[in-house]
Amino acid sequence: MMARGSGETTRIYYSIGDVASMFGVNTSLIRFWEKEFDIIRPHRNKKGNRLFTQKDVDNFHMIYHLVKERGYTLRGAAEKLRKNPGDTARDIEILKTLKNTREFLLELRAKL
Repeated sequence: MMARGSGETTRIYYSIGDVASMFGVNTSLIRFWEKEFDIIRPHRNKKGNRLFTQKDVDNFHMIYHLVKERGYTLRGAAEKLRKNPGDTARDIEILKTLKNTREFLLELRAKL
């Protein structure tokens, strides 16, 4: 399903395969994290396939950041998200901004 906004097409639901490829992980890890973290609540279609919203994808991003990039244990990541999800979301936004700035500067350097 697609929703149309201000000239930009965004997806309403993502399949488990889509989510797994976004993070470069297996679908089994996505299913595992779904069981371990109560913030992940996919919808299911009539066939029982998982359909993830953008909010689920954002939550996976926080989980991925804590577990894969910061080295948290699953238990530690779950506790961090339960106690202070805003800090993790802010950290991810800062990292995105820094990455975009770096890409811009590299492009600028290449043009000089």
